[in-house]
Amino acid sequence: MTATSPQTEPEFPTDEAVEAFLREHTDFFERHVALLDVLRLPHRSGGAVSLIERQVALLRDKNRFLEQRLAELVERARENERMGLHLHRLSCTLMHAEGLDAVLALTQEALRDELKAEFVGIRLVDTEVGTLHRLSEADLPHFEELFARGRAVCGRLPKPQLEAVFESDAEAVGSALLMPLVAAGMRTGVLALGSRSGDRFQPDMGTYFVTHLGELLAEAIRCHADRRCRNG
Repeated sequence: MTATSPQTEPEFPTDEAVEAFLREHTDFFERHVALLDVLRLPHRSGGAVSLIERQVALLRDKNRFLEQRLAELVERARENERMGLHLHRLSCTLMHAEGLDAVLALTQEALRDELKAEFVGIRLVDTEVGTLHRLSEADLPHFEELFARGRAVCGRLPKPQLEAVFESDAEAVGSALLMPLVAAGMRTGVLALGSRSGDRFQPDMGTYFVTHLGELLAEAIRCHADRRCRNG
């Protein structure tokens, strides 16, 4: 009588082997379409769905994300267009300003009316300007780091800086933006925008527009200051 060998259990591939196979044969389900309706995947809401239903759901989620992202990009483009228009208007206005006082007044008016800035301060390093717009010698050290950085800073700023640019309104300012004004390599002054809200000006916010505004304002101030010196 012949002895029979014990029946061996079939060996199944490991999860890793199946994954490796599918990664290597990405067209597997194209050749076995029927499997897509047979395979079931757990759903976060409970129960199970077919692989096709799961793929459709993922595509819908991705589509919603892309639509939201597109809407954000469109709104950002519109905002950039509005900012560009404001900058153009201010450029035209400053070109027709008859003096330094007019430059400062027109800039502050434009920032309040068009950008809805609650508080606007412009302080100049030039000691020959009136005390209303002068950055005093005592206050200048508070802005040394700002001039050294050479770019705008935003957020909840130190009290000495707020008092120097906003004076009696300093206590009402929750957050602010400071822009160093520099023309031809020379320190011209400081432009400040303030808000009662502590969240309006954030440290990580974009400052593209205000940077160009600062360059424009600094050049306008320099031109009128030079003209005043020549007419002396």
